[in-house]
Amino acid sequence: RAAGAAMAAAPRWRERLFALYFLSHIPITALIDLQPLLPAGIAPRALTDLLQHYAAAFRDPMMLQPPEWFKAFIYCEAFLQLPFFPVAAYAFLKGGCRWIRTPAIIYSTHVATTLFAILAHILFHDFSKSEHAGPQTLRERLVLLSIYLPYLLIPLLILFTMLCNPHYKHVEKRKRK
Repeated sequence: RAAGAAMAAAPRWRERLFALYFLSHIPITALIDLQPLLPAGIAPRALTDLLQHYAAAFRDPMMLQPPEWFKAFIYCEAFLQLPFFPVAAYAFLKGGCRWIRTPAIIYSTHVATTLFAILAHILFHDFSKSEHAGPQTLRERLVLLSIYLPYLLIPLLILFTMLCNPHYKHVEKRKRK
């Protein structure tokens, strides 16, 4: 019984991890990820330099010259995900918020789907014709993959938690009059 009661309780370590994930995602998205959508010269030089450094260090040409499908994912990040980040951060920081279940399922399913496409592109695309340096060796592909992988794994953990943890599956019964 004690184990069942512990499972039914809100998973605080996971909620804290999720809150940190969403809080950290706000500045990363706003300052770095959305740059490819902006006209040249709009972003402050320090931020464009940071993006250039990242792209060169990790051989990520998608962030400097995104394919159209990748740009579509960035628009989703801007208009669907970014507004959700503070809401989710609040819910997971507060803890025990069952109302976050459905939005978190939608978010995590959407993000996992986009990340599968991105990871497949990193692993299998021929970057030799890219204007900007892309990964050429397996090691370079795995390094770039390691940058994107947490953005798949944490949403999958969110999805698993929302679907399988009894705390989030609980439905309150309404009293009949």
